[in-house]
Amino acid sequence: MKHKKTNRLIHETSPYLLQHAHNPVDWYPWGEEALARSKKEDKPILLSIGYSSCHWCHVMEKESFENEAIAEVMNQRFINIKVDREERPDLDELYMNAVQIMTGSGGWPMTVFLTPALIPFHAGTYFPPEDRGGMPGFAKILVVVSDYYHSHRGEVEKMEAQLKNALHQIADINPSQEAVSDQVLSKAFDAIESQFDPIYGGFGKAPKFPGSMALSFLLRYWKSKGSKKALEMVERTLEKMAQGGIYDHLGGGFHRYSVDERWLTPHFEKMLYDNALLSRAYFEAYQATQKVRYRRVGEETLNYVLREMKSPEGGFYSTQDADSEGQEGKFYVWTRDEIKRVLGKEKGTPFCAYYGVATEGNFEGGTSVLNIASTLENVSKLYGTPVEDLGKLLEEGREKLYAEREKRVRPGRDEKILTSWNGLMISSFVDGFRVAGDEKYLKGAVDAARFILQEMRKDGHLMRVFNKGKSRVTGYSEDYAFLIQALIDLYEATFEMGWLKEAEDLNRRMIHQFWDERNGGFFFTGVENESLIARSKNPYDNAIPSANSIAVFNLIRLGYLTGEESLKQKAEQILHLFHSFLDQHPSGFAQMLSGLSFSLDPQEVGIIGSKSDHKTKSMLKEIYLAYLPNKILSLRDPQEPIEGNWFPFLREKGDQEVPTTFVCKGSTCLPPVRNEKELKKMLER
Repeated sequence: MKHKKTNRLIHETSPYLLQHAHNPVDWYPWGEEALARSKKEDKPILLSIGYSSCHWCHVMEKESFENEAIAEVMNQRFINIKVDREERPDLDELYMNAVQIMTGSGGWPMTVFLTPALIPFHAGTYFPPEDRGGMPGFAKILVVVSDYYHSHRGEVEKMEAQLKNALHQIADINPSQEAVSDQVLSKAFDAIESQFDPIYGGFGKAPKFPGSMALSFLLRYWKSKGSKKALEMVERTLEKMAQGGIYDHLGGGFHRYSVDERWLTPHFEKMLYDNALLSRAYFEAYQATQKVRYRRVGEETLNYVLREMKSPEGGFYSTQDADSEGQEGKFYVWTRDEIKRVLGKEKGTPFCAYYGVATEGNFEGGTSVLNIASTLENVSKLYGTPVEDLGKLLEEGREKLYAEREKRVRPGRDEKILTSWNGLMISSFVDGFRVAGDEKYLKGAVDAARFILQEMRKDGHLMRVFNKGKSRVTGYSEDYAFLIQALIDLYEATFEMGWLKEAEDLNRRMIHQFWDERNGGFFFTGVENESLIARSKNPYDNAIPSANSIAVFNLIRLGYLTGEESLKQKAEQILHLFHSFLDQHPSGFAQMLSGLSFSLDPQEVGIIGSKSDHKTKSMLKEIYLAYLPNKILSLRDPQEPIEGNWFPFLREKGDQEVPTTFVCKGSTCLPPVRNEKELKKMLER
């Protein structure tokens, strides 16, 4: 296909940047060429940040960046830079902070106007091409901002100084002097409960995001405090999400969020990290309740990822778009007539009743998003079909509709592989293996971990992105933290020392690269990353956990497993650093609240025995099926020597004639256990 224009983005590997490679805009990727030209010509920079599955990013491209007249103004008056936020989260975080300071809100596409010194002086998100609904048109904004930059230098310089100071203040966090205690957890529970929707589950009102980390915290709170309310909140949310349109009832996996409070109508993009965090939440709920429906949703989500998001090399792709054929959700929605045509009227009618497909539809143009709108019992009574037969009818219907859906034009897929998101997904696959016992989940985790360690390291350092056969962008603290967590999880599933040694090595490098020796905590960028105008510690658990939150878990686990007390002390430093955040704004720190809970009550579980012994395997199965969120699990084969200072917990136990499990909480140890039935009783206490 011939294109009228081609710009510098044609040489990039990011799908998001390549989507803009034929815009008439003279786009640059972020780099020295663009930054130097801005200084040389004294032109402001128009920085546009987004990602490939972002619906409004596509809208702004179509309306403005493909508009020849608007592109001409952009090219004349600005140096235009496109950034994929998933490749450069450091730039995204820095300039999103600026957008929020300047406008009070943020989002994508992010539109930031910078001086040649890279300081923002005007910002926003989506702009329509012309004045609309009280929003100024992008064409007008371009002229006004450009003129202001050249004619009000004094004001621009004053704004530069103020904003730079504000960004540094955000980054400068001092440790709390208060003692870390579980009072913070109770206060956080009250705050989270106040936001809970008792009817539909979840937190807050529309648009409603899954809140997987808050759910994990609530499960921990239930376990430690015996709070029935906490468990009820988790179950209501998980059940309503699994019934709603946010869940893909044909293919498995979750969409990004719901535009309504009922979880009915999703924003249809599918993100790898959402499916990693949510599948983990469902597996944890299964461990806590033993309700099979939670495990089934987790398994269906992992099956979706294996089927549609796994690369031939073993890593996992990033996202699937919301749009196909230029329409959001077109791939996923159905009309009543379509369903009856595929299933036949006799089977299609009860199927539509169960999945809420009415003639008028619940989405655009008379189409419907499948959601569980009734119960098996009600539909059974309505159509005189026995419940067991109805279950089979629904299963067969899902299979047929899935096969029919596969004939449609699929949404675009962003095939870059991100180390951090893969780390989260590996951990979820390990959970799937432990809970379901299915070896394909362990293989999925192992394949991805090996791929990252082999293809996404240079001179021992992690890289952020792999795409089109190349590893690019030096890794950030979240890449290290999430992969370290995954490697420790892999050790707990296989007891192969290689995974633990890789985790320990990466943790040592992470401390060297990112640790703040003055106040503690990990910076988002390391000594080998590009230096920006401010260096933050990114404390918030937003769509994904913060690096510091996951590092609390990693440091404590590795501290116990390696016998290195300084690692546990670093975890305490992180919790002290962010103590006031946890105390005052708990809803933004759900993962770190879980880390605090873990730090206050760690539980060591160790087995002495051969991992090939059937008794060892039986005891491990009981450990895996139990909900033990604070466990640190290790295994020692009496026939193999312990290297160095590893496994101090098991070193002191001596040799055992038969496989034996030891469980200790703090300074209290329970009697040794030598069979799985005794162990199950002990773990249920």
